[in-house]
This record gives sequence, C-alpha cells and structure tokens, in this order.
Amino acid sequence: MDEYSRFVDWDKMDAGAQSQDTKDLTCTEFQELKQLARQGYWAKNHSLRAKVYHKLISNIPCRTVTPDANVYRDIVVKIVGKRSSSSLPLPEFVDDSLVPSYCLNAEGIGAVRKIILCVANQFPDISFCPALPSVIALLLHYSKDEAECFEQVCRILACNDPSKRLIDQTFLAFESSCMTFGDLVNKYCQSAHKLMVAVSEDVLEVYSDWQRWLFGELPMAYIARVFDVFLVEGYKVLYRVALALLKFFHKVRAGQPLESDSVQQDIRAFVRDIAKSVSPERLLEKAFAIRLFSRKEIQLLQMANEKALQQKGITVKQKSVASPQRQNVHLAVHAENFKSEIVSVKEMRDIWSWIPERFALCQPLLLFTTLEHGCSLSRFYSHSEGHEPTLLLIKTTAKEVCGAYLSTDWSERRRGGNKLSFFGTGECFVFRLQPEVERYEWVIIKHPELATTGSEPENPSSPAASMLASSSVPAEPSDRLSPFLSARHFNLPSKTASMFMAGSSECIIIGGGDGQALYLDADLNHGRTSHCNTFNNQPLCSESFQISVLEVWGFRDNMNG
Repeated sequence: MDEYSRFVDWDKMDAGAQSQDTKDLTCTEFQELKQLARQGYWAKNHSLRAKVYHKLISNIPCRTVTPDANVYRDIVVKIVGKRSSSSLPLPEFVDDSLVPSYCLNAEGIGAVRKIILCVANQFPDISFCPALPSVIALLLHYSKDEAECFEQVCRILACNDPSKRLIDQTFLAFESSCMTFGDLVNKYCQSAHKLMVAVSEDVLEVYSDWQRWLFGELPMAYIARVFDVFLVEGYKVLYRVALALLKFFHKVRAGQPLESDSVQQDIRAFVRDIAKSVSPERLLEKAFAIRLFSRKEIQLLQMANEKALQQKGITVKQKSVASPQRQNVHLAVHAENFKSEIVSVKEMRDIWSWIPERFALCQPLLLFTTLEHGCSLSRFYSHSEGHEPTLLLIKTTAKEVCGAYLSTDWSERRRGGNKLSFFGTGECFVFRLQPEVERYEWVIIKHPELATTGSEPENPSSPAASMLASSSVPAEPSDRLSPFLSARHFNLPSKTASMFMAGSSECIIIGGGDGQALYLDADLNHGRTSHCNTFNNQPLCSESFQISVLEVWGFRDNMNG
C-alpha cells in the first residue's frame, strides 16, 4: 500500500482504485487537464489521484493568511482534548446526521470530526457549509495525515479568486444555489420538473437536496470522479452532475409509483444505489452532454437569486422552521386569495412552477384586467409599468387560454422613442393552457446586430429579429443567446439583449420575428399568432382570435404582505 493509505479501509474501496501503475501527470495546460479529469486518467491509481489533488489544491489562489498543516498540529490537542472522536459535537453549520464515511477506516472516520472542529475554529465566518464533512472525508482518502487534509480543505475554503466558486459557506450562498439549480432544472429537465411539481407540494424543498445528492448520498467511486473534474473546472460541474442525476432518476423511475411517501427520499435512495443502474462514466457522460449556460450566465443568475433572498430578509437558516426556502406554490397561490377569470388556482400553480425561483418567493398580484379596466392599450401600459416581471394571460372567445412570462418592465419600450423596438431577456417564455398545456421558451437571435436595446427592426410589421424556439427544439450554442437579467443590471453589452417583447401605441408583439408568438392590436380585442414549425405546427391558439379576457399579473412580496 502507498503512503496515502493510512485512513483507507481497502475492503470497502473499489478494486480498480488500487492499481499501482506508475502513471504520472506532467501536463499543466487547462484544456488537457480538463480532458484527463473527465476521462478519469487518475481514477484508477490511488497514489496518482492523491498527488493530483495535492497539486490542484496547491494552485488554488488563497487569502494571504490561510491555515496550514502546522496550524492544525498546534490547535488540534487544545480543541479536541482527550474526548473520543466519535463523541465530538459538530458545529451548527454542518448536518451532524450527514457525515459520510465512504471507504474510511475507524481512524479516518474519527479524523473527519476532528478536522471539522479545527476548521470551525479557524473560519469563524462560516455560517452554513453542509458539504464540508463530505469534502473532508473524501480528501482523507488521499492524505498522508490529518494535518495535510486540514491544509487542503482550508485552501479550498480560503479561495479568494472571485471567478472561482468552490464551496458554499453561508446560508445565503447555499440557498441561492438551490434556487439556481431549480432554475436550471426548469430549463434542462422539464420532464423531471413536471414530475416534481406533480408529486411534491414544495418543489424547492426537493431541489434543496441537490448538494446532498453529491456530497452525502453518492457512493465513493462516483463522488471521487466528480471531485476530479470539480477541482479542475469548478462549481458548474456540480450543477451538471446533479442535473444528470435527476434525469436518470426520472428515466429509471418513469411511470413507477413512489417507493416512499416522499419523492425527496426516493431520489436520495436512488442516488445511494445508483450503481444498480448507472456507472460513474455514464453519469459524467450524461452530465457533460447537457448544453448548460455559460459560467458567466450562471453567476448572474446566482447573483439575482442572492439579491432576491436578501431583499426578503432570508440570509440565515431559520431555526424551528422546516422549510425557509421557496414558498410552497400552494401557499404562494392561495386558493382563498386568488381569483382570475382566465385560470384556475391549479393552473396558476402550474405556471408558478415554471417561473424563475427568485420570483416564486412572491404571490400573484392582479395589475390589469380588461373586465375592469377596459380594452385600452394605454391603460394596459399604465397599470403594468413599474412592475418587473409580469405575467400576461389571454382567454379567447373560443375558450383557448395562452400567455407569456415577461421578464422586463414595459416602460423599456420608450427607449426606442416612437419606433417599435424589442427588449426583454432570455427568461421570457410563452405558454398554452387550453386546449392542452405546453410551454415554449428560448429566443434564437437570427440577426444579433439588431439586438441592441432601442434598435428598430427593418420592417416593424414583420420584424425579422428573433424566433421563439420550443423547448423540444435545441438550439446550437453559437445561435443562442441566454442572458437572464436586464442588461442594465450588470452593465452587459447591449448586443446580449434578447428581443422578446415589443410595444408601441399601436400594438404589442411577444416573440417577434419569423416565429412571432403573439400580436395584439391596440384595442386589445383582437390578436393573432404564427403557425411556424417552431411550435411543432401547434400554435399557442388560433391564427386569428378574438380576446374574451386579458389579465396582467405582477409579483407581490410574500414577506411584506
């Protein structure tokens, strides 16, 4: 056995990891490291993986004063004393019930708790870090002693590169990551998301487990492969693998009844027993086959979710509150407080499950209805402006129901002066509820040069600016722009604006271009849709329709009434 075997129980360890091949790692280029990590180059050699981990973690940029192995040797006796390792109380920022042992021997299992306590002593600013026990337990398999493992963990925690997110250390960061994961599921795992909505009253409570799936439930052979890539590529890898796990869960369990009373427990059990259905290689292959948003876009979404939580005062874990996260859709859309002439409570809850997580913290607020405010486009604008985002609902005289989630304030239309100009972001989508439920999303920019806010399409009556793509039709990355937030929030170049909405005194266009989804006349009595193959030849509603009722809904802060 090698020098990194002190804490390993080899009877539990995957036999393939015991290879003593004399392979070495000499490359330093990121792209080559990335490929080797994904291919599992060092996965079959315990000693090589230990050396690679040491090298990668040593290269993490850290704070000037970062605790090292010598600090651990100085403080461990004072902190632990003569107490038995198994009886050591853990700090509140970790889950005492979720300290994985993986393939550690008895000494290693005790060492995990000792190192956690010493980390807590040196990082008093950590307030919530449920992944820490798993990371420590994993690294102990590849450490010569406790002090070396402590130093490696400290370097990960002390990373000061703003572009390199590693481990969440506050409840705000953790909770916003759960919301971000929920947003990604909504985009990339729509079938699984539909199942979660159907079987769970609180969708985000399920998604809040996403880090637990990785750092707690995944078997050793799997989390080690994930960690190989994580140390090279960063946090985005975790989202990829969690999405892949959810996809596999849905695929394997599709059509089967839940094995327990909780889908949350079923997913945990599936991940624990994943070796029965999916290999580590297949899991990573699935994860990297997902055409995920760019790292920058994910960072922007995370920032937006953090901001939403801060504005609602959700920054620390609430004691004695079972689920302080996303408002249950059954609470956000409350049967006694909700009244619409277009959709039922259940239909509104379905819509609520599609919207970005940061706005699912809010309750629906009726801003405009043609039944009360009349069929006036100017009144539509006056009641809708100042609200961002909004939800547009339309019921036709033929009993068809469709609508759109609109991410941007309608006042943005004025930026183009009297010219019809497009605005909006990649979070916008349109949907149909009657005669059957369907959601369509994504904006494919056919002419990116027209995407400047305030730019005028060549032909306002038929603006060839953008095309709305069905979620069933994937876009090539080079053709797809997916900014989540208004450009003004982050000083992004205007060319990243997704031209989804347009409004003037004469009409409203939602979708636009060759695949325009909705065109509403100024009197709000008449509209039309396109029948392009973007919608699989199934338009939102009739090509030309009469509006029976139109409603605009805003989002009211739950926390402040």
